[in-house]
Amino acid sequence: MGKSREEEMRIHVHPTGNDNVIYAHNSEFSVSSIGEKLIEELEKDPKIRKRLAELMVTDSDVRLAIINAVLADVATKSDLEKLEAATKSELEKVEGRLRTEMENLRAEMKSEMEKLEERLRSEIQREVRRLEDRISALENRITALENRVNSIEERLTRLEGQMDLFVKLFIAFNLLILIAVIGILLKMIFS
Repeated sequence: MGKSREEEMRIHVHPTGNDNVIYAHNSEFSVSSIGEKLIEELEKDPKIRKRLAELMVTDSDVRLAIINAVLADVATKSDLEKLEAATKSELEKVEGRLRTEMENLRAEMKSEMEKLEERLRSEIQREVRRLEDRISALENRITALENRVNSIEERLTRLEGQMDLFVKLFIAFNLLILIAVIGILLKMIFS
């Protein structure tokens, strides 16, 4: 069976005695696979990461390279002032657009509200006219009913008068007949 990858990889310290330079020799491993292996080890072990960072910081050339790389990404006061001015300018533009948009919306809402108000007003007027027409028709029906009631009352009054006259005539005729019958009966009794 063949050797493992770790066994096949030989790490040599530079013959000059500089411990900071390590050479790896392996026929199967490429530089990228060694780099990947190194990164995996660094990700796994925080102690190794710390040791690497300490080594890098103690070397003045490496430290200077790190500082230069970091400084390229650090914002200067001038950069911040430019950013502030650009941001302020952009905010003013946005504010202006918002103000214009709000004025347009306000005008549009006012127009829509006026249209709605006009529609509501005409609808209310139409409903009021319809109700007035119905009330007028109802008043006409009530007046017609009052006229019929008055007519019925007049007829009842005439009927009462006729009944009263009829009763009086009935009594008058019956009284005469009654007197005649009494007279006949009296004659019959006394005769």
